[in-house]
Amino acid sequence: MSRWRPPSPSSTAIITREGFERLKTELDQLWHTLRPEVVKALAAAAAEGDRSENAEYTYRKKQLGEIDRRVRYLSKRIPSLKVAEGMPSDRDAVFFGAVIELENIDTGEALTYRIVGPDETDAKQGWISIDSPMARAVLKKRLDDEFEAELPGGRTRFVIVGVTY
Repeated sequence: MSRWRPPSPSSTAIITREGFERLKTELDQLWHTLRPEVVKALAAAAAEGDRSENAEYTYRKKQLGEIDRRVRYLSKRIPSLKVAEGMPSDRDAVFFGAVIELENIDTGEALTYRIVGPDETDAKQGWISIDSPMARAVLKKRLDDEFEAELPGGRTRFVIVGVTY
């Protein structure tokens, strides 16, 4: 049996202006601030002698690898992103960047989400990826429309109560 797996679906390369600036700031901070500090600490740990039993050296090597991995990812990802600027002409319909207020038809639970790019999702803030099942189900729907979304808990019905940008 082989270990071949189908490639994962690529994420949509769209982002808000705030998310784009956050990624650029993260890259700058990693490259110009954090990485030089870790390199300096790694050099100091290496100067202590025997590296095979030097926990500080091992930790700093691992930390440097994680920083370099994130820098490589951001260096490739940032140029490929398209920043969504401006407002849609139809503000009653749901598009990228919308803050939507939903009501679960079955339970009456009120939910608020913002549709953002896959690089800026944050569950605590209610920011969902445009690639998520919920966002795909609600895109291009209008105020007071009902729709169904296939969620991990099963098929769920919602109504759109509010749309803002």
